[in-house]
Amino acid sequence: MAVGVFDSGLGGLTVLDAVAQKLPDVPFAYYADSAHAPYGVRDADDIYDKTTKAVERLWEAGCDLVILACNTASAAALRRMQESWIPSDKRVLGVFVPLIEALTERQWGDNSPPREVAVEHVALFATPATVRSRAFQRELAFRAIGVDVEAQACGGLVDAIEEGDMILAEALVRSHVDALMRKMPVPEAAILGCTHYPLMRDTFQDALGAGVKLYSQADLVAASLEDYLKRHPAMIGPGQDSLFLTTGDPAKVSRHATQFLKRQITFEAA
Repeated sequence: MAVGVFDSGLGGLTVLDAVAQKLPDVPFAYYADSAHAPYGVRDADDIYDKTTKAVERLWEAGCDLVILACNTASAAALRRMQESWIPSDKRVLGVFVPLIEALTERQWGDNSPPREVAVEHVALFATPATVRSRAFQRELAFRAIGVDVEAQACGGLVDAIEEGDMILAEALVRSHVDALMRKMPVPEAAILGCTHYPLMRDTFQDALGAGVKLYSQADLVAASLEDYLKRHPAMIGPGQDSLFLTTGDPAKVSRHATQFLKRQITFEAA
């Protein structure tokens, strides 16, 4: 009855923590491709190859449903995976859908013409690969009109968070926010378009100002997954145990994961 959660590193733990609180009886298998993080500087084919390998490992662990708790993988690989790779008895879902639904206040299956939404000026903070993909802008344009999106590629931020260097991470957040606000001085909303970034949520909010509404994906994905599993209970896989897998150094990854979640997390080699 397990569900898989994948991220290039530890950022997806923000999603895992939220979904585990929402679904306490479901065991989750988490896969961190820490040896190859960050994905945000890789090309689309490389991201696709590494993402499919990780998803296959989670299928082996008994997870018929896998959440890509990684915006870069969702942006650069998911559409290709869904079109030609995923077998009919498996599902792989990304983190964009709940975010787009929240921002546009309409369900994903609503195919009515694009319409005006509550916000006009949106800041997007994401990895370089996510920004290059323009996946967020593309999906938003299907559903909303009149929304100006200014994207800021946050180079170096994931590396700093993965290394546990929060002083550097805070400096980078403030630098990237300053760069974006030179292009869009008064955003109404800001998207934390990487699952690592909620670990720096307070710094983003402070740098942006209290009047900017922050959208981060963990709680949105958790609510969406709960609803999905109510409608598709058969997609809960046969796996029985919660586990944490990493391609990196298990001791180092466990130490940083424990620091992030403020509870003991023990990874094993993938």
